[in-house]
Amino acid sequence: MLTRLGWGIAVASVVVYAAGAWLGYPEPVVLAVGGVLAVVTALLWTVPRPRLTVRREISPLKVARGESARGVLSVTNTGRLRRAGMRAQDACGAGAIEVDVPGLRPGRTESVTYALPTDRRGEIPVGPLRLVRADPFGLARRVREYGERQTLLVRPRTVALPLMPSGRNHHLEGPTTDTAPAGTVTFHALREYVVGDDLRHIHWRSSARTGTLMVRQLVDASLPQTTIVIDTNEAAYPDADDFELAVDAAASVAAGAAGAGFPVRVLTGDGPLVETKGGRHDIELILDRLARLSAHDVPHEALDVARRVRAGGSLVVLTGARGQISRAGTLRRRFDRVVCVRVRPEAPGPGLAGIALIEMADLDELRAAWAGAIR
Repeated sequence: MLTRLGWGIAVASVVVYAAGAWLGYPEPVVLAVGGVLAVVTALLWTVPRPRLTVRREISPLKVARGESARGVLSVTNTGRLRRAGMRAQDACGAGAIEVDVPGLRPGRTESVTYALPTDRRGEIPVGPLRLVRADPFGLARRVREYGERQTLLVRPRTVALPLMPSGRNHHLEGPTTDTAPAGTVTFHALREYVVGDDLRHIHWRSSARTGTLMVRQLVDASLPQTTIVIDTNEAAYPDADDFELAVDAAASVAAGAAGAGFPVRVLTGDGPLVETKGGRHDIELILDRLARLSAHDVPHEALDVARRVRAGGSLVVLTGARGQISRAGTLRRRFDRVVCVRVRPEAPGPGLAGIALIEMADLDELRAAWAGAIR
């Protein structure tokens, strides 16, 4: 493929050749033929395809925003000729990373390590490796691709936050499994034994006193669910980094609740994003879903989605400096506790009865204000 310089020389050579032939001057004709030969030689220079095998490894495949990740390329020369040092580019997202591949003798393998960008959250495609072969004068270049494409998942950053309790009383020992016999460990009442009851639940002291077998009746304790609403309307965030910070804050709240073993529900203006029963294994699912979240033009408020879900538990609303939170007060009757988090506010937010307001510029500010907001 000719470069801009190569095309310029090729076109100029044709014009000079035609002018020289028409005017009868041999010198321009000879000069034009030389230009054409230079272009043809450059094209032939880039025709040979290096025989290479490329294997890529990304470590780790999932990383929090801002943490380090690296790519390792193992390049093997499967041809018969020695390959001198080659300049290559490994595609990475919308750009590319320059990679210097050392000289390779036939059959030899060399490894090249380079850093991957993790400053932006999302799925980042990495690869294929593009080997650029050009002639010494820059008249032609040809790009060859090697290796398969892989994906680096950059997830939100998180800070440790305690669980937000709801306004109701819950069992102090926390949640138990749904498969626990006859309910959870929460005691409700004594009743007479019936065939099929678990003998382990017999209350022997009451049975001896009444002369009738009595068993403990256990009921499921209500678990405090945390509902998180993220405003994904790009108009609410003057700066794209503000939305990234809002997603980081949402991930921190969700990870704190799920890590404590309680249910978590994450909503956006487009509807439910993820809903889990709670547990450390669910943190991975939440972070993966939030990694792919993006801001866009939303025709309605995210709070409208919160009005259509099951009431109860705690509600956390996250929005930007231009987000609307005045209507959050209407949700106070549906949830036991409501907290609004504004990212880098342009002006102090209005006070809302029964609603805690956190205004943050970074995750450290969120961590400092969180304990006071959930008391």
